Amino acid sequence: MKQVMTTYSTPNGHWVGDGFPVRSLLSYDRMGANNISPFLLLDYAGPAQFQPGTHRRGVGQHPHRGFETVTLVLQGELEHQDSTGSGGLIGEGDVQWMTAGAGIVHEEFHSRDFTERGGVLEMVQLWVNLPARAKDVPAAYQTLLNRDIPSVSLGDYVGSLRVIAGDYQGHTGPAKTHTAMNVWDLKLEPGADVALSVPEGHTTIVVVLKGTVQSNGTEVLREAEVACFERQGQQLQLESNNDARLLVLTGEPINEPVVGHGPFVMNSDAEIHQAIADFQNGKFGMLNR
Repeated sequence: MKQVMTTYSTPNGHWVGDGFPVRSLLSYDRMGANNISPFLLLDYAGPAQFQPGTHRRGVGQHPHRGFETVTLVLQGELEHQDSTGSGGLIGEGDVQWMTAGAGIVHEEFHSRDFTERGGVLEMVQLWVNLPARAKDVPAAYQTLLNRDIPSVSLGDYVGSLRVIAGDYQGHTGPAKTHTAMNVWDLKLEPGADVALSVPEGHTTIVVVLKGTVQSNGTEVLREAEVACFERQGQQLQLESNNDARLLVLTGEPINEPVVGHGPFVMNSDAEIHQAIADFQNGKFGMLNR
């Protein structure tokens, strides 16, 4: 049984652009990069009600290098465009997995239809580090639609588990990753009690998005709270007091230096300076209008 190492309560919120009121539930600055490797950050946006309008809210063009962003929409719709020429719309249950690699410029906005009709926006954005050998791979984009993400029953009156990345009981997620990891999206029914098999040696993190969950019969986690587990052990035990939704993240630690500066995450200060220079010199490309 993996034992809980640390729990984190709900942090204060802030806005990203004018479209995403977020709480940063994971942060390598706050928690220590080695403790949560290969994960870097997790922002939980909403749930927030937006009124119908004509102004599209979101975040305009900005760069990234050295890591990946994974965006999961729980409610609402987002549109994405980037300097690789990729883009598209994702809605409830869909995921976009963007590899910044050697450098990318992108923008994220509420979809046009969502802007016009208004509604509730709820989403998660996870940052996943890249190992040094992959920090200069060409930028890439994966659209993972809800219909293509395997959903596994956890049993009658227990719930279900969607495999976004990695594997669960022989069901493989559609995301292509650069290091070994699992990204699971769980829904648990009231009174559910489930034991999940997880890899020995992996960083293991449980993020509660909705409801109240008890882990290993001891630690109680509520909405927007996080538990980080020791790497020893191969099982997680979770109980839900009510309808609950949570993310289970496991990953092989990268065990390399992490130096971050805003939208760049590299292995040294020199690489950060180079990333800034390359972006300023237009080497990340540009969005086609």
